[in-house]
Amino acid sequence: QVQLVESGGGSVQAGGSLRLSCAASGHNYSRYCMGWFRQAPGKEREGVAAIESEGATSIADSVKGRFTISQNNAQTITYLQMNSLKPDDTAMYYCAACTRPRQTWWLMLPGDFGYWGQGTQVTVSS
Repeated sequence: QVQLVESGGGSVQAGGSLRLSCAASGHNYSRYCMGWFRQAPGKEREGVAAIESEGATSIADSVKGRFTISQNNAQTITYLQMNSLKPDDTAMYYCAACTRPRQTWWLMLPGDFGYWGQGTQVTVSS
């Protein structure tokens, strides 16, 4: 199995920054691709950022220029740096891992990611 543990969420005022971390472990953990998703109450889960094993990244248009995704050298921790936060960024944030290589990883389709963390709450106040 694969365990994904998110941390770094919290409450921040608009314009502030947070860095989320996702620690991956487990016998079946592979490094094909990792993603960050978010889900606000009453809304569908949406992809925010993703990174694949060669380091290519994909960022959703809604956060482009404000959020970046990165990993440590061992590719066991995936970060989401969030700057210039807005109230619309308020959501539960989840990290997720692909179970095999995905040609469509950059589309950040939830169905392409087989392992999910429990989530960390991000609240941005105006």
